[in-house]
Amino acid sequence: MTDSVVSAVRAHLDRYIGGPAPSTASVTFLGVEPVDVLRYPGEDGSPVRYATLGCSRHPMGDPSDMIADPTRGPRAELVLTLTGGAGVASGVHKTLAVLAAAPSVEGVVLRPDGLVDLGEPLWKGAPFTAVLLGESEIPELALPEPLDPVQFLEVAPLTGTEAAWVRLRGAAALREAWDEAGIDVRDPRRAAATL
Repeated sequence: MTDSVVSAVRAHLDRYIGGPAPSTASVTFLGVEPVDVLRYPGEDGSPVRYATLGCSRHPMGDPSDMIADPTRGPRAELVLTLTGGAGVASGVHKTLAVLAAAPSVEGVVLRPDGLVDLGEPLWKGAPFTAVLLGESEIPELALPEPLDPVQFLEVAPLTGTEAAWVRLRGAAALREAWDEAGIDVRDPRRAAATL
């Protein structure tokens, strides 16, 4: 069943994003199935999209549950959209794979408005050390009953100051500050919001 979920997610991403076939990087963690990161290059100056493939193999569950439900529970994949071409975020696939493996490795449930602070740059030379998860424009993928659908979560890179702002004021307040300042979170060279 897990292979059919991954195949369905891949077909869904290919259909929705379109364009040239993505390149794939696979990252393996001890004791966990591999996580692939697809890089859709974009065309004619459109943004590059990175999408995880493998996080949704199993439902995310409460780590305090004595027995994990193998079928029911939320499922998710992560999508990062960046402007500036394929070379702007060298090594970001590893970070996305770490985030996608967090439900299996650490029992984290990935959901909209979730803050994940990695404490190190998301890619080489990046000022961003955390991410804020949000709803993606990619529609969720329905799976056969009794499986819950796969939700696609947009990854917004955050500076340490922005992560602190989310902890203090909440995700909605940070998004409002971005809107007021005209900040495009897809720009890997953007400045942090003045908070």
